[in-house]
Amino acid sequence: MALKDLLVYVDQTETSPARLRLAVDLASRHGSHLTALYVREWNREQLQRRKSAELGLVSAAALRSLDQDIEAAIDAAAEQLRTTLAALAREHGVAAQLCRVDGAAATVVPQYARYADLCIVGNDQPEGRASVEYTFPEQLLFVTGRPVLFVPGAGDFATLGRHICVAWNASRPAARSINDALPLIERAERASVLMVNPSGFIDAHPAPPGEQIVEHLRRHGAVADAVQMDDVPAASIADTLQAKARALGADMIVAGAFGHPRLWEKLLGGVTHDLIARMSLPIFMSH
Repeated sequence: MALKDLLVYVDQTETSPARLRLAVDLASRHGSHLTALYVREWNREQLQRRKSAELGLVSAAALRSLDQDIEAAIDAAAEQLRTTLAALAREHGVAAQLCRVDGAAATVVPQYARYADLCIVGNDQPEGRASVEYTFPEQLLFVTGRPVLFVPGAGDFATLGRHICVAWNASRPAARSINDALPLIERAERASVLMVNPSGFIDAHPAPPGEQIVEHLRRHGAVADAVQMDDVPAASIADTLQAKARALGADMIVAGAFGHPRLWEKLLGGVTHDLIARMSLPIFMSH
């Protein structure tokens, strides 16, 4: 399946222009249409200003003026992102649009993500009112039905998907993610399959040798190789995966999301949780 529809979530934060740039680069290389989703919600600082004004017993007119200023700031940020997106789209020859929607990102983004082949978001929590008790990345993973590509807020990333590291242990989540990521892997300049403690899962079930997944990717036209890492402590797997990926020069990791849909807020897999919480490279996940 080709990536024909990409969705990138943007907001008032300073990291949004960088996500736009990465999304446009990805759309350009895959011939995708790009939708930038901007949810018009108040961020924490704006909510705090409103609360402080209310506690300060200011007049109704002053509250209305404050509300108007905040709404104007929200629209100004959207307009700046629209201008940035238009310039990037012209430069790269990409069909793109900015979609403004009222509501809470935690509710709106999953709905829009279901109409895209891939959803690109930051790995932080939206700054508005929380509509759910779980974190935003966890919610997206388990309710959208679509793969999600998380971009860390910290770090400078020039591209997405030119050198991809695949975390492989022959499990169902790993197989699902690698299959969903095939359009990216097929067009990558290089794909490295990282097998951490393979005897702990592959040998125990038993599954075919890990190198077989490399052959599978090569049949899809990928330039793929295997990297095996043994005796990695369970608590260090997420950090070891990312450190190895950075050492190899990768710009993306593909990993399975471990958890149970009905109770995922309680049973999120340890490595999945650690990858999200301590993300240092863009990570593609699906469930």
